[in-house]
Amino acid sequence: MKILHTSDWHVGKVLKGRSRAEEHKAVLAGVIEVARREAPDLIIIAGDLYDTAAPTPEATRLVTRALTALRRTGADVVAIGGNHDNGAALDALRPWAEAAGITLRGSVREDPNEHVIDGTTNGGEQWRLAALPFLSQRYAVRAVEMYELTAAEANQTYADHLGRIVARLTESFAEPDRVHLVTAHLTVVGATTGGGERDAHTVLGYAVPATVFPGTAHYVALGHLHRAQRVDGGCPIRYSGSPLAVDFGEQENVPSVTVVEVTATTAAQVREVPIPAAASLRTVRGTLAQLAEVEVPDAWLRVFVREQPRAGLREEVQELLPRALEIRIDPELVPAPGSGTRVAQRAGRSPRELFGDYLDDRGHADDDVRGLFDELFEEVEH
Repeated sequence: MKILHTSDWHVGKVLKGRSRAEEHKAVLAGVIEVARREAPDLIIIAGDLYDTAAPTPEATRLVTRALTALRRTGADVVAIGGNHDNGAALDALRPWAEAAGITLRGSVREDPNEHVIDGTTNGGEQWRLAALPFLSQRYAVRAVEMYELTAAEANQTYADHLGRIVARLTESFAEPDRVHLVTAHLTVVGATTGGGERDAHTVLGYAVPATVFPGTAHYVALGHLHRAQRVDGGCPIRYSGSPLAVDFGEQENVPSVTVVEVTATTAAQVREVPIPAAASLRTVRGTLAQLAEVEVPDAWLRVFVREQPRAGLREEVQELLPRALEIRIDPELVPAPGSGTRVAQRAGRSPRELFGDYLDDRGHADDDVRGLFDELFEEVEH
């Protein structure tokens, strides 16, 4: 059978105040085109369909239309909720999804059979998919209790909980003559973050070892980390990555989807298919003269300016590079706080004097900045 694995669409993402709706339309159109060309038997979306738990109507429309279009390619479609998604809201769409022939699992249900999905390809290959949406630490404990595993797990680690849940969902994977698959939205120890994930859900006890997945699985389709990569383990484990870079920390990623070919008796053959539709993200550095020579017309830019701070500098950079979304003084030119020779004494000093000391300490010698502070302070006072 052939599988198309994608994840982390983050539809509704706003980058430094700039909507990326048109880019998302182009990116999802690219994913749909790959599905039409590759003709997979199964399409897995491994979480984070949305960027926020309260998506706009436009974002909801885009996601539901994309899922419908993917289903119309003839493939079975399974999507799970990620940490950015509202699991309950996704589950509320299940009647629509089922009518459209789409399997949607937003959050963990009491019946574990809800998360074990069976299918048969047009060629007669049988498959079984264990689908595990994102679980917070609190709900991991609750899920373990619902599945009536062991009674002493309240004080176990997140990885222990996830291991027991995955074991429960995959306990039938020893049966022969069937392709066994897992999809989940989580962090596996040893994997590399893409730069734009939510830190609280990738560290601080949220990482699990690859050993939670059974060696009898033919392929594990993961979401959550935005860089496409293979993870070492007892079975083929892979992140498809995000099909677009969601922020500047991901500018080196190659947006793609993953295509997998596998049978019950042969190993998974995996390849990445690039999705180049979104604008690239680039970081540029230099003086104004150097920035004037930069030519990246289709990229969103993060700019580190190698000039001393002064009033109006941002506007000058913006005029040179209209697609600059983030403009900062190059960190190498900014003295560390407190590195100045003079320490400001607060007692008996005016706000203007204290602000002046701050500017001196940070190497800001522009009198226009002091003048702007005076104007703002006067407005606040009066």
